[in-house]
Amino acid sequence: MVSLDGINKAFENRVRLGIMSVLMANGSADFVTLKSLLNLSDGNLASHARNLEDLGYVASEKTFMNRKPNTTFHITDLGRTAFSDHISALEKLLKIQLNG
Repeated sequence: MVSLDGINKAFENRVRLGIMSVLMANGSADFVTLKSLLNLSDGNLASHARNLEDLGYVASEKTFMNRKPNTTFHITDLGRTAFSDHISALEKLLKIQLNG
């Protein structure tokens, strides 16, 4: 039987996986950049970002640039650890599947 230990359900969704991947690679990204990179609607990105924020994996900072609101998302230490653990668990699962 294959063990799914370490697989984090928070990252099952492709949008949350994408957000975390971008933030792991860059440390932070603004709303417009994430929306464009992941090809998402405002509502879809906002909903998934809020979910990650509620879990403590992502933090947001709201500012104004030229009188326009700008939201920047940052990965937290907890988020970095959780996502790294998730990726490690996926790698382990894939090795088992490929060798098994």
